[in-house]
Amino acid sequence: MKERILTNWTFTRAFYLIVGIFVIIQSIMSQQLFGIAFGGYFAAMGLFAFGCASGNCMGGNCSAEPKQNAKENVSFEDVKTK
Repeated sequence: MKERILTNWTFTRAFYLIVGIFVIIQSIMSQQLFGIAFGGYFAAMGLFAFGCASGNCMGGNCSAEPKQNAKENVSFEDVKTK
């Protein structure tokens, strides 16, 4: 958990954390409980790096594997019908 919080910081992750904290502070000042939960969700995404919105998918489920080169040797056989 400590490694997840302290490493792999990107601009997007920091942005989510800052905006989440800002929304929490504004919601506390205006006494809006829904805003605190909303800001907490975005701050948690930035802090703990979960969800694809923060640029890191939890467990790597959203990563796409690169395609292999199409230079493989492919052979075809003619199929004759009766």
